[in-house]
Amino acid sequence: MSIRWLTMVPLLGIFVGVIFANRVTPIVLGMPFLFFYIVLWVVLTSVCLAIVYKLDPANREGE
Repeated sequence: MSIRWLTMVPLLGIFVGVIFANRVTPIVLGMPFLFFYIVLWVVLTSVCLAIVYKLDPANREGE
């Protein structure tokens, strides 16, 4: 299995998860829950892409 499939996790988290996270009532860090959920996935997208970059064999040629 290729590590590049990890790039699909943020896509599913944002587009599919928004359907389930579409709520306003819980306030998290002063933001409505949906806004917090989207901001969280922006950060998690960076983490997922950093993992893909680190584990991708094409980036190991310089070592």
